[in-house]
Amino acid sequence: MNPKDSKENEKVHTDFKEKMTYGEYLQLGDLLSSQTRLSSHHDEMLFIIIHQVSELWMKLILHELRAAIDNIRKGDIQEAFKMLARVSNIQNQIIQAWDVLSTLTPAEYIEFRDSLGQASGFQSYQYRMVEFALGYKTPHVLKIYEKDPALHKELKEAFEAPSIYDAAIEKLAEAGFAINPDVLAREYTEIYHADPSVEAAWSKVYKNVDQYWDLYQLAEKLVDIEDHLQQWRFRHMKTVERIIGHKKGTGGSSGVGYLKKVLDHRFFPELWDVRTSL
Repeated sequence: MNPKDSKENEKVHTDFKEKMTYGEYLQLGDLLSSQTRLSSHHDEMLFIIIHQVSELWMKLILHELRAAIDNIRKGDIQEAFKMLARVSNIQNQIIQAWDVLSTLTPAEYIEFRDSLGQASGFQSYQYRMVEFALGYKTPHVLKIYEKDPALHKELKEAFEAPSIYDAAIEKLAEAGFAINPDVLAREYTEIYHADPSVEAAWSKVYKNVDQYWDLYQLAEKLVDIEDHLQQWRFRHMKTVERIIGHKKGTGGSSGVGYLKKVLDHRFFPELWDVRTSL
């Protein structure tokens, strides 16, 4: 052994009787004991971990989106940019997870699929809150969570809160753009639909980038997030089709048919339409 290496090793902390360890800080005991298979099939571990990891990433997405919304509404748009860029990079991680799950073959999945009962990714409450934060408000999904009053209350609050696009449109109005008063006064619980006044405002932003640099950057960050979300949805749909074909989902949805349908929804429609009109 190199004498220098020996001296370096002497500096490494090894006595943790009175100190916090890495595992304790991350609560690895709880985290790594949460993968409980309901079947004896080897690949159920893959299925559980992929979905748990995705839920952890969604927790961070929500953390960043909520902070970004608060900062935009307070006028600290620059503070929100790093958060939104981070969301896009997290989305890349979730998209790539489908490549790992797609190593699960149909013959392998049917060996443990019945163990799931009616449990389904369709019921992911964090995914619903991500949709709410982006402005896709579907009231019927709240019924799924009535079993847990505390969770239902949290979801209802997220459902009634302004989305990041609501915050962006407010900034357009504050910048002096003539936004339709009905858009500004709309209930946050309504699914947003494109409005000519909002498209006109974004068009002016894109035609005068130097004058509206912050709004221009905000628009591009939002396009990044929607682009990545649609990629995630597409990879989800194709992975499901690859593994179960066109069977119904375990939660009762139409499976691939449902996933194809949601691909048509646009979160920030004017930001896409303006590219044609410019």
